[in-house]
Amino acid sequence: MPDVTIYRETAYYCGEEYLDVYIYPVYKRPGQRAKKAKPTTETQAKLNERHAAEKLGRLLNTNFTPNDLSFGCSYRVNPESDDQVKRDAHNYLDRLRRRYKKAGVPLKYIMVIEKSKAGRYHLHVIINDAGIDRDELERIWGYGYANSKRLEFGKTGLVGLAKYITKRPIFGKRWNASKNLIHPQPKPNDRRIRSRRKAAALAKDPEDRQPWEKLYPDYIMAEVVPFHNDENGGVYLFARLYRKDGVYSTASDRSRARPNAHHLDKT
Repeated sequence: MPDVTIYRETAYYCGEEYLDVYIYPVYKRPGQRAKKAKPTTETQAKLNERHAAEKLGRLLNTNFTPNDLSFGCSYRVNPESDDQVKRDAHNYLDRLRRRYKKAGVPLKYIMVIEKSKAGRYHLHVIINDAGIDRDELERIWGYGYANSKRLEFGKTGLVGLAKYITKRPIFGKRWNASKNLIHPQPKPNDRRIRSRRKAAALAKDPEDRQPWEKLYPDYIMAEVVPFHNDENGGVYLFARLYRKDGVYSTASDRSRARPNAHHLDKT
C-alpha cells in the first residue's frame, strides 16, 4: 500500500503575545507506525541546539514581561571547578529566594551557566520583578560582578536572548528553571494545512506575510524558516508570530528610543 501523508500543524501559544507554529508531513502506512530516519551525529547536535533555543524562547516569552530582569554574573576570582560553580549558583538562588520571600513575591527564574574557551565562568539569570532595588539584587550575587537590565522584547519576543545564552552549556541540562514556570503545551491540528500543496505555498516566499496572517488573523508573522527534505520530498516550516494588539515589543521599542533611559532607570 502507498504511504498516506498528512501535513500537521503544531502550535505553541506563548502567553498572550506570541505564537510558534511547526508545519511538517506525517508519513505512515495504514495501521503502521512510521519509521524515522536517524540523522548524523553532527546534524543531531545542531538540531538539539536549535530546538533547545526554540524551547527556551517559548519559556521566556510565556513567563516574563518587559518589567522583568536579565542578569550577567561574572567572577572576581574564577572558580577551580564546575562543581564549585554549581554550589555558588545554588547559594545565589537561595539568597534570591529569601529576599523575594521577604518582599512577598515568589521567585521565577531561568539560569544558564557557561564557560568560555579561556575557562572563565559566567552566569545568565532571568528573574521576575519584585519591586526590589536593582543595585541590591546585583549585590546579592556576591562572587564578583553582576549587571542587570530590563528584558527587551522584539517581534519574536526573547528568542534572540534564548539563542545567545544556550550556545555554550557546560552541564547536561542547558538551563535550570524554577518549578513555577508555565510550559506552553503543543496543540496539534491535522485539518488546517492538510496537503503538501498548501505547505509548499506557505514555503514559497518566506517574506510574504499575507498567507500566514490569513491563517492566524489575530497575529502578525515575524519570521518563517522553511526546509525541504530531499530524501522524503517533505516540506517543513517553522514560523514565529506575534499578536496584532501585543504590547511587549512596543514597550521595548519605547525604552530603546529614550536616549537617557539607562542613566535614568537602568533600563
